Amino acid sequence: MKILVTGGCGFVGTNISLYLNSRGFKIQSLDNLSRKGSKYNLNLLKKNNIKNYKIDIYDYKKIKKLPKYDLIIDCCAEAAVEVSRKDIDKVINTNFIGTLNILKKIQKDNSKIIFLSTSRIFPISETNKVLKSKKIISKLPIKKLFSEKDIIEGPKTIYGLTKLSSEMLIEEFSYAFNLKYIINRCGVISGPLQFGKQDQGFLSLWVWKHINRDKMKYIGYGGNGHQLRDVLHIDDLCELIFIQIKKFNKIYNKLFTVGGSKRSYTSLVELTKICEKITKNKIKFSKISKTSIYDIPYYVTNNNLVTKTYNWRPKKNINKIVKDVFDWLTKNKKTLNKYF
Repeated sequence: MKILVTGGCGFVGTNISLYLNSRGFKIQSLDNLSRKGSKYNLNLLKKNNIKNYKIDIYDYKKIKKLPKYDLIIDCCAEAAVEVSRKDIDKVINTNFIGTLNILKKIQKDNSKIIFLSTSRIFPISETNKVLKSKKIISKLPIKKLFSEKDIIEGPKTIYGLTKLSSEMLIEEFSYAFNLKYIINRCGVISGPLQFGKQDQGFLSLWVWKHINRDKMKYIGYGGNGHQLRDVLHIDDLCELIFIQIKKFNKIYNKLFTVGGSKRSYTSLVELTKICEKITKNKIKFSKISKTSIYDIPYYVTNNNLVTKTYNWRPKKNINKIVKDVFDWLTKNKKTLNKYF
């Protein structure tokens, strides 16, 4: 099977490309190499004989000239939520027009698609409901699990809007042109090869800051670090996608929420404790009380449907994820300094 991975030099795309390549699939990548770390990941692809096409995903004239693929795994996105209200054109061109171009390519070639969506399609009002009983989250309670059945109407960030719009566009193409798809709505994903920053890849950033004893800030909700997320190890996601590919002829045109769920979740304060234990370092935190209109206090995934469908569930918990990120960062620290 010949597979194209869009965003193939990003964190998720590179891991998926390497994972599937090691299992005998013929993998190629599409990535414009605009992000920090993408050239580092490009070298990993080259070492494994994976070709990358340096193309903007919103350039259909170039995309339509690419070879024919059996499957396209669409990982390409501008995923930083704060960027999505500062550079609207970039986010829409990358996340929505990019998906449109991939769908036109798939329609032309009679291919299939696995689309990686996001938990940020859920409205901010729904995730804020956990604050009704308490002003802040002081412990690690599982108050709610978000599933495919939850409400999606309402403001959700422009980033979330573009991903939800892409989901709907995929469904429309499927109906109109008999296109076969799978959509995975993913929560936070982390693991090796992630170059973390404040609003994207926070776990990797947390570990890196502790390794280097750099100061950090708890931002929003009083500056107490009680925001809670589930976290999925990239290896677990790769395993799921491998299973989905193997069963694509029987299971398709499905949408799944996919995340760390009850198996793996953390607040920022608890993540700090884990990082301190693994790195043996403590760093100073300052507080910024003001909360961004795009921040959310809580998100944990309901994996019931994807587990029932594929007999898949996350294997690696939050401690293992942090340890794997720590091992990768410390092993490659000198090389990685310029990327953080």
